Amino acid sequence: MTRHLLSIDDVSAEEIQQLFTTAAEMHDVQKREVKKLPALRGRTVINLFFEDSTRTRSSFEIAGKWLSADVINLSAKGSSASKGESLRDTVLTVTAMGVDGLVMRHSASGAAHQVAGWLDIPVINAGDGMHEHPTQALLDGYTLQRQLGGPGSLEGKRIAIVGDLTHSRVFRSNVKSLGKLGASVIAVAPPTLMPSGIAEWAKADGFATSYTLDDVLPEVDAVMMLRVQRERMSGGYFPTSREYTVGYGLTRQRLALLREGVPILHPGPMNRGLEISPEAADAASSRILDQVSAGVAIRMSVLYHLLAGEESA
Repeated sequence: MTRHLLSIDDVSAEEIQQLFTTAAEMHDVQKREVKKLPALRGRTVINLFFEDSTRTRSSFEIAGKWLSADVINLSAKGSSASKGESLRDTVLTVTAMGVDGLVMRHSASGAAHQVAGWLDIPVINAGDGMHEHPTQALLDGYTLQRQLGGPGSLEGKRIAIVGDLTHSRVFRSNVKSLGKLGASVIAVAPPTLMPSGIAEWAKADGFATSYTLDDVLPEVDAVMMLRVQRERMSGGYFPTSREYTVGYGLTRQRLALLREGVPILHPGPMNRGLEISPEAADAASSRILDQVSAGVAIRMSVLYHLLAGEESA
């Protein structure tokens, strides 16, 4: 791996499989009575979140602690950034305290890349604006691979990613990671929520697009529903919530269009009744809670590979 994890571009297909192999070993830790490994003993990791988060920050915190690292959580609301301090001064001040790694979420696209250029410690991008969310894509791919049969099982599989593609960093990272794992992605959204220039992008990266969910569902091997990100929207991308659900929600009726056992994923948090129905979220084929569990394992794997060093391998 490169020194940082800022984008899925930072890892090759072989390195993704290495991360998955380590994650599988880390996954076993969750079943132990004492959930501790000594791999990062003596290391300090800062989780610096300029955006609210439950799953990502909690899983990075648990991942670090289960690897025996000292983990410190900081949020923008409780830092000097809320008093007007610049991003550069904030991260330089925090990391001057002898920190070994920085996990950062920020509302500005490219913020993690900028910070990585200022620091001489590993930086992990926990989501930057509408750019990327690499560890989410890794845990999604890991979850699907475990469900579909192990290494190589995503080769040739068709994965639908449905919803608010314009504002989704999860979509951008998943297109790259699933492509590297051999899957074929079909991006489904209303025209107003398709990113600008997606036709050229789809051609370059080898994924398909569709405006019609009902035509896509019977053909796919897995479906990932994305949250409607109202907090990022500046205008009316669709008339009403009900109309969005009718056109693009994974409703109880649409479940019947999926072949039996097709995994259902959602990166969370879910808007139940909007992009996904309770019946779909709680279906036997839903892998949503598996994603949460996989998130800890994948983040343990990433922290281990970036921070443990050769002597700990």
